[in-house]
Amino acid sequence: MNSSVGLPNNMTYPSELMVRDTFTSAFIKNLIVVVIWFSLSYINGAVVMTFSRHRVFYEDPRYILFIHMVINDGIQLTITITLFLLSYILYTINVSFCCFFILLAVFTTRNTPVNLASMAIERYVAICIPLRHAEICTVRRTYILIGLIWFISVAPDITDLFVTLATESLSFFHTSVFCLRHNVFKDPILAYKRQVFDILYFSFVFLTLVYTYLRVLFAARALSTERTSAERARNTILLHGAQLLMCMLSYISPSVEIILRFLFPQNISEIRFANYIIVYILPRFLSPIIYGVRDQKFRKYLRRYFVSDWCSVQSQRVKPGAETERKAGPGSIRVVPDIPDNRI
Repeated sequence: MNSSVGLPNNMTYPSELMVRDTFTSAFIKNLIVVVIWFSLSYINGAVVMTFSRHRVFYEDPRYILFIHMVINDGIQLTITITLFLLSYILYTINVSFCCFFILLAVFTTRNTPVNLASMAIERYVAICIPLRHAEICTVRRTYILIGLIWFISVAPDITDLFVTLATESLSFFHTSVFCLRHNVFKDPILAYKRQVFDILYFSFVFLTLVYTYLRVLFAARALSTERTSAERARNTILLHGAQLLMCMLSYISPSVEIILRFLFPQNISEIRFANYIIVYILPRFLSPIIYGVRDQKFRKYLRRYFVSDWCSVQSQRVKPGAETERKAGPGSIRVVPDIPDNRI
């Protein structure tokens, strides 16, 4: 592990490579990440809008944790893609701005696995201890848990800023650097500290993943009366596990990247880009699919939202304010005024 957790590792570093990406390669990579950002932002925006319009989700800890993760992932994706684009447009930026971007990227990257571990615990309580679920998983405790998630994610890495402020001169923060974590937080002791915390985070999330999902899997098989229900529960658990494992790759991806760079030194830029897509982008696509599309309760409201908007647009195109209906007799038309749909 090294100090690049939370940042896009696909950039071309001037200290390591003599040749930067060609114009075609740079254009294709930037186009890909921008299209991904627009696509995922649209999906996340629809999910957040659906959540905010239906109070039924406000009292369910599962969906509160889910929407927190969606918003967190949206911020993380925006920050990392901004850093990616700046590396090609400006190449170097002011140290103070770089510190802000790096810390926010690190915080939100650490948040996702911890949030998923919390959701795994909530599902474990709901399935394995159903009689105490309402008592243990309250809305108030859920918001306290979200605060704890942010504290766990922020506390270890905010010390990097304090150490840098204490060891670097004020003029350093007025200079410009290529925005990498080790270019602004340069004290060697910080790298060892990050390795220790990465191991702790990895161990915590991994053990939580294994314990809760195995227990939920066994409970789902024991309680299911139909084979299809058991298979659905198994598939959902496997998707949860895949997402967690992909998020946990952010803890070990720097070490894996070093090995791949040693084995394929001629493809360093492509390795970094693939690492960025797999570790920092793909897990963010799984969240809306697992909790938004596959979840029956949320999908019902999400579908109503889109169908309602589509029908509204279509009715306004036909005749605003009224709907015409033909009677049985030829040439006879009955006008039915619009009635607002308050069922949702």
